[in-house]
Amino acid sequence: MSSTPVGHPRVVVIGAGIVGCSLADELTARGWSDVTVLEQGPLPAPGGSTSHAPGLVFQTSPSKTLTAFARYTVEKFSSLQVDGVPCFDRVGGLELATTPERLADLHRRAGYAASWGVRGEIVGADRCKELWPLIDRSAVLGGFHTPDDGLARALLAARAQMERATGRGARFLDRHTVTGIESADGRVTGVVTDRGTFPADHVVSAAGFWGPVIGRMAGVDVPLQPLAHQYAKTRPLPELAGAESEASKPILRFQDRDLYFREHHDRVGIGSYAHQSLPVDPFGILPYDEARANDMAMPSSYPFTGEDWAPSWDDCRRLLPALRATEIEEGFNGVFSFTPDGMPVLGESRQLRGFWLAEAVWVTHSAGVAKAVAEWMVDGRASLDLHECDLARFEDVQRSPSYVRERGSRQFVEVYDILHPLQPLEQPRPLRVSPFYARQQQLGARFLEGGGWERPHWYEANAPLVDTLGPLPERDAWSARYWSPIAAAEARATRETVALYDMTPLRRLEVTGPGALAFLQRMTTNNLRKRPGAVTYTLLLDEAGGVRSDLTVARLAPDRFQVGANSPADLDWLLRHAPQDVHIRDITSGTCCVGVWGPLARDLVQPLTRDDFSHEGFGYFRAKETYLGHVPVTALRLSYVGELGWELYTTADLGLRLWDTLWEAGRPHGVVAAGRSAFNSLRLEKGYRAWGTDMTDEHNPYEAGVGFAVRMDKDGFVGQEALQCLAAQEPARRLTPLLLDDPCAVVLGKEPVHVGGAPAGYVTSASYGYTLGRCVAYAWLPALPTGTGVHIGYFGEKLPATVAEEPLFDPKMNRIRR
Repeated sequence: MSSTPVGHPRVVVIGAGIVGCSLADELTARGWSDVTVLEQGPLPAPGGSTSHAPGLVFQTSPSKTLTAFARYTVEKFSSLQVDGVPCFDRVGGLELATTPERLADLHRRAGYAASWGVRGEIVGADRCKELWPLIDRSAVLGGFHTPDDGLARALLAARAQMERATGRGARFLDRHTVTGIESADGRVTGVVTDRGTFPADHVVSAAGFWGPVIGRMAGVDVPLQPLAHQYAKTRPLPELAGAESEASKPILRFQDRDLYFREHHDRVGIGSYAHQSLPVDPFGILPYDEARANDMAMPSSYPFTGEDWAPSWDDCRRLLPALRATEIEEGFNGVFSFTPDGMPVLGESRQLRGFWLAEAVWVTHSAGVAKAVAEWMVDGRASLDLHECDLARFEDVQRSPSYVRERGSRQFVEVYDILHPLQPLEQPRPLRVSPFYARQQQLGARFLEGGGWERPHWYEANAPLVDTLGPLPERDAWSARYWSPIAAAEARATRETVALYDMTPLRRLEVTGPGALAFLQRMTTNNLRKRPGAVTYTLLLDEAGGVRSDLTVARLAPDRFQVGANSPADLDWLLRHAPQDVHIRDITSGTCCVGVWGPLARDLVQPLTRDDFSHEGFGYFRAKETYLGHVPVTALRLSYVGELGWELYTTADLGLRLWDTLWEAGRPHGVVAAGRSAFNSLRLEKGYRAWGTDMTDEHNPYEAGVGFAVRMDKDGFVGQEALQCLAAQEPARRLTPLLLDDPCAVVLGKEPVHVGGAPAGYVTSASYGYTLGRCVAYAWLPALPTGTGVHIGYFGEKLPATVAEEPLFDPKMNRIRR
């Protein structure tokens, strides 16, 4: 949260592209009129990505947040015009499938659209031909038509918002090159340019591919990689002769060949992602005048590379036979920005307060991003969840220049790829491994990746256990990817004997100091004023009562706490608020954790220690510092899988010894190593939430089903005031457990849920519940009675499901508390 100085805030925005102009408009609309926008190039076309953007706005994305950004962009730009020319043409969008795999993927995208509130439908090949008469009907299997998508006139939209912001007091100064950022006492104070210094309480870098350059001036890392992207226009086509409007047909995507098309009156514009990635050094991009002096149209426009274009041109002419009689009239390689995960980078720096980023934003999302950042600056929070875009989301290892370049380049390649929700990145791997990695490899671990960590999802060593199971439902090809029936065997072993889970990637913070208790009491919702040895599940809220994160806090000594957190943003949030007598340290990389869970967990662990691990001697949600064999451990009696057991922590140097000690002790009890696939199934059977997937700061604790972690009688905590009225109300929506009716049906997450025949919500997490014999899906829905029938959209089908009572498994908690 920003600590805005008292008085009228002075804002300097760096960059007058579509993001900077949109932000100035949004800020001034909220009453912040002292806004100065600095631009190194000439206005209204300063030479950045906005100046060459083809303007395609496809709203549908697997990300709910990106879709919301795009929806707002369409809504806002549709209301703008300059000199009678509209800033948005709602011509619609059409995505084509020329392979069965792509057609299936379009059904999945139609599911996203229904989940996030975007109009769209799957259409047949004949309808595709009607919408785009130039296509070869025989090459097309079908398409996804979105009538509200269209073309943004980015420069006009920037100008319209510039004029509105100017009318409210903002000023736009071109030909001002930023040369430095001034600061004092950890807070930004001004922006230095070649034409003077501008005092500021807030500085926003909306510099696009120059973002890393501005960031370096401020001492703030901006993990962004500019890349060049090919765009070309044909000569006039007889088939388009006499066109009265710039475009009348939907924007067209031919994703099977990494191509898109739009009309330019009687010509066709074509963009290609099919070529090799062409990374650009942001520190080597020429200023506007130098670019012009080097025969470049603008800094963001690089010479067209014909050798990269040739294969795409062949693909274009196969899909659109009319192109066979024409040639490319002009083309360029336009520079725009990618991050390691393909999402924008937004928010205020903790290292330099008042310095904000609004970077790696495409025209598609520009107005939505500007609205969110303006809300964040003015109100202290955005009205929608931004955790996917938070500048603090990246791990340190994901910020290296090599990683940013490699992953940013890969994001370019994957723009139109069919990506499975579990599909891991391929390189650079392995990057982060737990101390148990060698043993996991020996057991045939199949690793996926998250946060740079290699995470076992199942172990081939457990394949013989599959033969002891009953018949499992057949899976479709999509849900069978990155899955194995071995996960069912590992889940069963956890329920019946005992299993070891590598929980090392879970983030661990150490909070110490004389003010540690008071600080954590203020920052979280539950009561932590307990004796050392207590463990508490609690929440981090924002001022509006939204769930920023959920934590597990172990009080190990009067002034020492171990906090189980979710993301680097949790550490960033706590550090922003910590007083001087509190010290917070991320200890994740120097420690490791094994989850020992199952009905035989005590039989495994007790012989290794002299301490009492009985239920009476070591109760549920308690902690002990002890020894297991030769290894000092911090043992927390917790279970994310609904079975008896402990999380066992030690230092990284002793991790391998801990694993071997537990493995040897567990062999008489039939211990297995188990992976994340089984873990996810078991935790959903118990209804345990996953922050960032099942709940975010868009949701309050009561509708998310975690109100039990709130103690309203506790002295003031962040978000308490906002919860005063919410606590007494019945939530209008709930995170709702569903059981699919068909024991063979499986969904994966983000599918639309239909109630009474209409979309009413969406699935968050889903996994087959091997103990229950049904797929479990959690979904955000209007409050519905148990037993209500619903339907989940899955690749065009509507699978029946029923609202269930939670927890679905062991509701009396007998298995954990024994």
